[in-house]
Amino acid sequence: MAFNSVAFLLKIGEQTQKPLWEVVLEDDMRDRQVTRKASMDHMKTLWEAMKSADTAYNPNLQSRSKLVGGDGARMMDFVHSGKTIGGDFIGNVIATALKMGESNACMKRIVAAPTGGSCGVLPAVLITYQAENKLADEQIIEAMYVAAGFGQIIEARACMSGAEGGCQAEIGTASAMAAATLVALRGGTANQSSEACAMAFKNLMGLVCDPVAGLVESPCIKRNVIGAVNAITSADMALAGIKSVIPADEVIDAMKEVGDSMPPSLRETGVGGIAGTKTGREIARRLHGN
Repeated sequence: MAFNSVAFLLKIGEQTQKPLWEVVLEDDMRDRQVTRKASMDHMKTLWEAMKSADTAYNPNLQSRSKLVGGDGARMMDFVHSGKTIGGDFIGNVIATALKMGESNACMKRIVAAPTGGSCGVLPAVLITYQAENKLADEQIIEAMYVAAGFGQIIEARACMSGAEGGCQAEIGTASAMAAATLVALRGGTANQSSEACAMAFKNLMGLVCDPVAGLVESPCIKRNVIGAVNAITSADMALAGIKSVIPADEVIDAMKEVGDSMPPSLRETGVGGIAGTKTGREIARRLHGN
């Protein structure tokens, strides 16, 4: 990939007078030596997998640990009741994020977006946004290149692994990618996508990775919900003309610094944080016998 900073990505967009998705698409073609059609077909495959994971959700399935299962359906029933505080759109985003996370825990087909632990964030906002606004698949597929561009820059400058940088690196990255993508889908500028990315990341800075019993289930799945909703609020702020005080690249670098300073107990070891609570330890003993 030719981009190692958001600033450079934006600069190329300005110089070529092309939208960000087109800039990232062309870079993918050069990097992997593929045709435009091959690149877009691959992205279409990812999008179809996201949608199929949503439609194939089974509310009757539980994970082997019995910690998760059915919450996506419970949330959807609540949306249908008309009693949600955030309205149907936010309610559907929440439900979809839960369904994706539960499908992951139940070993069904999911898309790492960018990781398995954060697989619900990007699909939740894209699937719900498409349904709400009656967009064609082609529009979503194009926008996914924006997510890919920002995600690859984050990976190049920092990391996406909870074991390396805490949950801020997983849910934070997914939320930042989703925020930038939503701005693009809404017709915002490249600079506004950058602002949304920065704000989404800042909101989750310092989030630790503390899976109960070492499983990517609790609190991971519900954090996908937070990441998805955070992406929406960050995108709306950016579209309103609100700017991040700190540029996106500096926020990404700060995330890496914070992740590097986290103790091992807070980086996916299942020892500290929520995993280290009395109940968390009891669940671990029940499941693992130690």
